[in-house]
Formats: sequence, C-alpha cells, structure tokens
Amino acid sequence: MSKFWSPFVKDLVPYVPGEQPKLSKLVKLNTNENPYGPSPRAIAAMHAELNDDLRLYPDPNGDRLKQAVAEYYGVQPAQVFVGNGSDEVLAHAFHGLFQHDAPLLFPDISYSFYPVYCGLYGIDHEQVALDEQFQIRVEDYARPNGGIIFPNPNAPTGCLLPLDAIERLLQGSPDSVVLVDEAYIDFGGETAISLVDKYPNLLVTQTLSKSRSLAGLRVGIAVGHPDLIEALERIKNSFNSYPLDRMAIAGAAAAFADRAYFEQTCQQVIASREAVVAGLQGLGFEVLPSAANFVFARHPGKDAATLAAGLREQGVIVRHFKQPRIAQFLRITIGAPEQNQALLEALQGL
Repeated sequence: MSKFWSPFVKDLVPYVPGEQPKLSKLVKLNTNENPYGPSPRAIAAMHAELNDDLRLYPDPNGDRLKQAVAEYYGVQPAQVFVGNGSDEVLAHAFHGLFQHDAPLLFPDISYSFYPVYCGLYGIDHEQVALDEQFQIRVEDYARPNGGIIFPNPNAPTGCLLPLDAIERLLQGSPDSVVLVDEAYIDFGGETAISLVDKYPNLLVTQTLSKSRSLAGLRVGIAVGHPDLIEALERIKNSFNSYPLDRMAIAGAAAAFADRAYFEQTCQQVIASREAVVAGLQGLGFEVLPSAANFVFARHPGKDAATLAAGLREQGVIVRHFKQPRIAQFLRITIGAPEQNQALLEALQGL
C-alpha cells in the first residue's frame, strides 16, 4: 500500500488469472486454451500486415472486423462492437450499462471477473445461487435488477442454458440489459445472437481466444441493438480509441472467414471432451455436463486440492478453485489427445 494510491485502490480485489507457467514439457490444462493453432488464413492475414504501414494507426473502428462478424452472424455492422479481448468488452459493458440504482445479478458460481468489475466501478450486485445441480434457475432472476450477466456455457461449470430459457429471462427483465457472455458457446451451444433483433435489451459477448485459437491476439466482440453498441463505443472512445492493432483486426477477420477450419477444430475438441468425460467417469469421477472446452469434475473419495497437487508433481496442471461450493472440483481444459491421455494416466496413480 502506498500513500500515492487513490483511496479506492486499497479496497480493490483484483482478478487472478490462470497460471501461465514458464516451465517446458508441462501438460497445461488450466486456462482453457485451444490445443489447435489458429486458422492458417488468419496467420497469413497477420503476416500480410507486417509492413511499413505499421507506422500508421490502425482503424479505430475496426470496420473490417465488424463487417466480418456481421456477415458471419447475419447482423448489421452497427450491431457489432470490437475490443481488446472480451474482458475489455465486458468492462465497458459494466461501466456503460450496469451502473444503476438496482443491483446487477449474476450466478454465485460464475466468471470471477464479474465481482471485480463491480468493485472497480462501484456497482451494487447480488450473486444468485445455482441450484444443487449447478444450473441457473431462470425464475430466481425475476426480480428488480439493474442488469443480468452470466456466461453461457457457465464458467467454471461448463453447464449450458438453452435459448428458450434465455428468452424467458429476457422477457422477465425487459427494462434492464441482459448480457450473455459466450466465451465457450462454440463447443456445444447455440448462440443467443439469433435473438438480438427480437430483444433490444440483449447484449452477447464472445472472444476469439477459445474456439478460434487466438488467445494471444486479444480480440473480443459484442453483438446487440445499436443503442447498446453506441454506449460501448462512447466508453471505448473515452478510454482507448485504438484497442485493436492492425494484425489483430486482420487476423480476427480472417478467422471468421475461415468457417471450415473453425468447424473442424471445434469438432475435434468436442470429440476429445467426450473421450475425457468417459475416461474420468471410468476412474470414478463425477463430471458435470459440459458444452465448453473444459470439464468440471470431482471424485467422491479424493480431495481436489490433493489431486491437483499430485497432478502437478507429474507435470500436469489443472485449475482448482477454493470457493466452498466447488472446492472439491477440478476444472480441466480439453487438450490434444496425447495431453488428455497423459492426464488420465496421471490420475490413475493418485
């Protein structure tokens, strides 16, 4: 703590990202990165930007990427916002759409950045308990609120809320923004972007870090009614007018254009996930139903922290959370087949 800090800084509880170890030869299954590389077309597009034009600022609006997203989802470019990773997009949404008198609602087991943003922007919030099967109950959100946000599939559980349930939630809160955070939607769900023309209070965010294998590029998007997008643009242009560089815009646009590669790698991850689930269940684990590129599992007779430590000793890293309700679960990223096999073999000896 320093005397030079602004007063509110000392009370902030920052987000803790997943560990990024610098040791080699680790089986790294803790941060939900895609085991398959980006689209070759995305890499080629980024290489093409490595020229003298780097002396020039990028397009502050990212119009090339907005057009690619709009074409992919069948919306208008005015319904698309782009930013430096979905975390920045979410931050602008918290700042621009959720600062109201009534509390923001989100699940008690959810993306741990949500309470961090509430602390950063002074947003009153309430965490709504998942049911005993770790599912969102739509009826629990039918109360006065200043907004609703949840990941779909949820993180870290991987559980999916179907579109008809999302519609019921939207209909129950027509006067506040409902933000569906779809970081993992491409691994087993149906995007709520299909609903944005019907519900002006719906905002959908996505990242290119997971299903499009561009975590190192930092690109996020939001799709919704132009009025919601305008709020995000106003925040962005009051904070950082150039959130995406030339390579990010080019690479991300090319990734959306390469549908075949995207669909192929998603299917490979899904197939591997089902194999991992079967392997874990064969070892006695309970695994929650997952529509993400990770699984959430616990063993009825073994302590999760002990398992995580034992795996680490064998060079396999998974994510363990210390929240009371989920302290006995491990979140395990779906890796390449050889990584998944190394995980299962390591667990056999623990």
